[in-house]
Amino acid sequence: KYPIISILGIRFNLANCLSVLLCAAIVFAIVLFLSRKIALKPTKRQNVLEWAIDFTNGIVKSAIPGKEGQQFYLFAFVMFFFVLISNMFGLIFQLKIDGFTWLKRPTTDPIVTMSLAMIVLVIAHYFSVERLGFGNYLKSYIKPVSFFLPINIIEQFTNFLTLSLRLYGNIFAGEVLLNLLVKMAFSNGFGTMIVTAPIQMVWQGFSVFIGSIQAFVFVTLSMVYISEKIEIED
Repeated sequence: KYPIISILGIRFNLANCLSVLLCAAIVFAIVLFLSRKIALKPTKRQNVLEWAIDFTNGIVKSAIPGKEGQQFYLFAFVMFFFVLISNMFGLIFQLKIDGFTWLKRPTTDPIVTMSLAMIVLVIAHYFSVERLGFGNYLKSYIKPVSFFLPINIIEQFTNFLTLSLRLYGNIFAGEVLLNLLVKMAFSNGFGTMIVTAPIQMVWQGFSVFIGSIQAFVFVTLSMVYISEKIEIED
């Protein structure tokens, strides 16, 4: 159960809002901490930050090589670490008060993952129009032949759905299993707690691995979708 408020007839899930804001704040705090006192002779913190930047830059270069991809370096960096922290958030922070969940993993809600996917697709279409011009952008929907128009339009919706629901499905499934293990632990007293404790520890470790992989997959597919839109043949 989540706290819901309504503003001008629009319903807002406060658990999503608070969790997303906290994840964004954590990403900002981590990057701020790692980027302080930048020097020619890198410190350990600076090395970590530079490795992270090189890692996300590599994702972009694999999909959009050359100077064209440089404008997406920052976007890929921020998106990767936001999705990564969002996937890990509920493993560390969970808050329930009077039966209402106030803090959770944001990516266990399809609204959040669809919002992230929408950001990616809006950017992809914007840069497609900017590079090709509006006329050539529209013509791209009737290539290679005109009767491909409905297929190309449907493809945009499937890209949106697969990008968002893949992330949501993987993280939500892990959350469900963790909740089941917690309920099992308290079902028959101390005995079940002893039995399920190592299983929970193993699964939480696996959830960290899955969360990292899904952040990587999300950003990689995002760059692929953007690449497809800006590298359409004239």
